[in-house]
Amino acid sequence: MKIRLGHSPDSDDAFMFWGLAKGPVQTEHEFEHILRDIQTLNEWAMEGKLESTAISVHAFAYVADKYALLRHGGSFGEQYGPMIVATRALTAEELRETVIAVPGLLTSAFLQLNLYFEDQFGPDVKPKYEVVPFDEIIPAIQEGRFAAGLIIHEGQLTYGREGLTLIADMGKWWNAKNGLPLPLGVNVVRKDLGEDIVKDVSRCMRESIQASLGHRSEALEYALQFARGMDTPTSDEFVGMYVNQRTLDMGDEGVRAIKLLLSEGARIGLVPAVTVDVVD
Repeated sequence: MKIRLGHSPDSDDAFMFWGLAKGPVQTEHEFEHILRDIQTLNEWAMEGKLESTAISVHAFAYVADKYALLRHGGSFGEQYGPMIVATRALTAEELRETVIAVPGLLTSAFLQLNLYFEDQFGPDVKPKYEVVPFDEIIPAIQEGRFAAGLIIHEGQLTYGREGLTLIADMGKWWNAKNGLPLPLGVNVVRKDLGEDIVKDVSRCMRESIQASLGHRSEALEYALQFARGMDTPTSDEFVGMYVNQRTLDMGDEGVRAIKLLLSEGARIGLVPAVTVDVVD
């Protein structure tokens, strides 16, 4: 069977899928790698377009009827995550009135920003925002089009050298509040494929990550072509942030963190309440 496997053209995703794309994973299925930005993958998941795909945890709330959650391939922030940055320090009062450039309304970062504002300012205060492609947010702040932005991906490592100031780190805030890692992205598989295929896709995903972690230099070399100009040390650090033992298996703590994030999102009315089915 052909399994269309969606993931973003980012170095961390490319790294974990090296085992399937170039490595030793054995399977009777034909995996076709579909590389698209995460916003497109989130939208496609609404239609159930791909057999298996990476999506934002936020988006999973809208597709939990079609897709089951894989324990493998998840991205978590271990006391780090999406960041609010600006050209200077902002007071709390300034932040609540500032229009923030955000990378997309279905990103996990946007859900976390709303929860952060609710926690800091109360249930009646929502963030003011405008959607900007994630890789244009830092330039937009530097050019003065926005006073602050919500950054993801490699911007979390490079904002300082770009002359920006950290206002808040969603990963640090979430961990201090809940003692859990911050869920960001997950891999899912369509439930209608049947139990046997679902379990085999899960196995292949696990073995792909194992192969990549076990052949780090080869997998990193493959991932560098998707690094958007990052040098090798920065790319290696970025991959290490989001492809690690928790990526291999998120464990019960990771599942608990995802369920808590989505239930909190439902509590503030940003996502529907859902049941999370996990492939063991």
